[in-house]
Amino acid sequence: MPPPPPPLPERISAVAVLDDPARRALYELVAQSAQPIGRDAAAAAIGLSRSTAAFHLDRLAEAGLLAVEFRRLSGKTGPGSGRPAKLYSRAAGELSVSLPARHYDLAGELMAAAIGESSASGEPVLEALARVAAQAGRAIGAGSDDLGSALEANGFEPREQGDGGIVLGNCPFHRLAQAHTAVVCSLNYQLLCGVAEGVGDTAHTIIADPDAGECCVRAVPGADSPQ
Repeated sequence: MPPPPPPLPERISAVAVLDDPARRALYELVAQSAQPIGRDAAAAAIGLSRSTAAFHLDRLAEAGLLAVEFRRLSGKTGPGSGRPAKLYSRAAGELSVSLPARHYDLAGELMAAAIGESSASGEPVLEALARVAAQAGRAIGAGSDDLGSALEANGFEPREQGDGGIVLGNCPFHRLAQAHTAVVCSLNYQLLCGVAEGVGDTAHTIIADPDAGECCVRAVPGADSPQ
């Protein structure tokens, strides 16, 4: 299962860093280079002063878009070899912003895992998908404080109802669910059942409800909910 993305405000701030044309040009230069690039080379390639290039490169690194390393370009070591150069390369992590929140990467990970396990064991792929989705949900729930915060952190936009139930204002798998409704809604149901189990929520029962709102699943008051 892919790691959870950084909070939305952090991702928006990182993308906003690229709004500056010079910064965007430096990012593209570094991203397209097979080798890490130093400040002097970057400044010369873009036509900026070294200090300006350094400022923008460091800003990109602070935003998590570039990785930094220090290395002596001459290959010499010891006294007189000079200070190591600061070199920049594209950061290994991925960054995406979608509004409303979409998590197609999670759906892809679960489907790929299910296909792999089905191929290895002979288990029907839809059964494997239900199992791995529930496992992923339990892991998400185990790392959350409560059901509402787990749903919020994963883009479901939970909305509490007067009866203690929860409807979901967003489907993170919307486009997939439109094209492959039965498969994706089943995945979603098993995932959220796992989330509720992992977080230890006994006040709600997860049910499939295609008419619940923007998502085909909702949480209704369970046996342990306050009356």
